[in-house]
Amino acid sequence: MRPLTEEEMRVMFEKIAKYTWENLQLLVDRPEGTYCFRMHNDRGYYVSEKILKLAANISGDKLVSLGMCFGKFTKTHKFRLHITALDYLAPYVKCFGMAAESIQDCRKVDPMAIVVFHQADVGEYVWHEETLT
Repeated sequence: MRPLTEEEMRVMFEKIAKYTWENLQLLVDRPEGTYCFRMHNDRGYYVSEKILKLAANISGDKLVSLGMCFGKFTKTHKFRLHITALDYLAPYVKCFGMAAESIQDCRKVDPMAIVVFHQADVGEYVWHEETLT
């Protein structure tokens, strides 16, 4: 496990900042302690510094994972967030918008408004398409 390089840190933080905006600092400096990001096998991990110090005695080839896997770096050096990061990002996410109930409602909103669709609703429609009247 190693610290992120400058380029890896920039790419990872840009991806996380798309969802948390200025709250990225709150993700690192949490009330229960300081957290950091580390790299292991092309994956970015979010780990407490306290646990990181305890794991320093384990060799890198024996270490499977440490902390929470936030995502993976692709071969083209892009960062893909994993679903495991959602629990940690959710308290810091800023999402403005309105949940749309129909296309007609979307057409009535302000042009600068953000409309959020719940994708499970679309899947539910497709799943029960035969029984709809």
